[in-house]
Amino acid sequence: MKTLIFLAIYVISLNAFAEQTNSCPDYLKVTKQKLHSSKSVDLCELTQGKPVLIVNTASNCGFTPHFEKIEALHKKYQSKGLVVIGFPSDDFFQEEDDEKETAKICYVNYGVTFTMLSTSAVRGSDANSVFKFLGDKSTSPKWNFYKYLVDGKGNNVQSFSPKTEPDDKEFIQAIETMLISDNAD
Repeated sequence: MKTLIFLAIYVISLNAFAEQTNSCPDYLKVTKQKLHSSKSVDLCELTQGKPVLIVNTASNCGFTPHFEKIEALHKKYQSKGLVVIGFPSDDFFQEEDDEKETAKICYVNYGVTFTMLSTSAVRGSDANSVFKFLGDKSTSPKWNFYKYLVDGKGNNVQSFSPKTEPDDKEFIQAIETMLISDNAD
C-alpha cells in the first residue's frame, strides 16, 4: 500500500513538472549568461510561469537612475511572483565596453539584486530571442530602459517607454493587474 501511494505521488509530481516545463513560453526556453559571471540562468526555470518585467538597460544613459526604482519594484513585488530581468545592451551606444564596468554600475552604484544578463543586442536582426519576441508582440525598444510586462504564459505583452518612470501610477497599476490576473489562473 505504501508503495502504491508513493508511486501515485511520484506520477502526480512528474505530471506537475511536465506541465510546468510545457507551460514555459517559447521565448523563455533559453539559457543566458549572467552579467559578468561564468554562471548561466535558465529563463524558464527563473520565471516558472510568473509575470516578468524585462528591461533593456545601459550604464551611461540619462535613464540609468531607473535602476533604483526598478530595484524597488523587484523588492516590493518579488514575493508576489514578479520576476525582473535586465538586459544590458549597447544598441544605443551607451553601454560600457567591459562587462566588469557594467556590473559595477549595476551592483555597486545602484544596488541591483534582480537578474542581470550579459550584454546583448535588443533590436534589429541581431536582437536576442527574448527581444525578438517582444518586438513581434509589441514594439522593439527605441531607446534604453524600455520596460516590458509579460504575463506568465507569454500571451500578454505591454511595453512602456523610458519616459514612463518605474514608479509611475499607470505602470504600477499594470504590474498589480498582471499579478492579480496571473495568480487567478
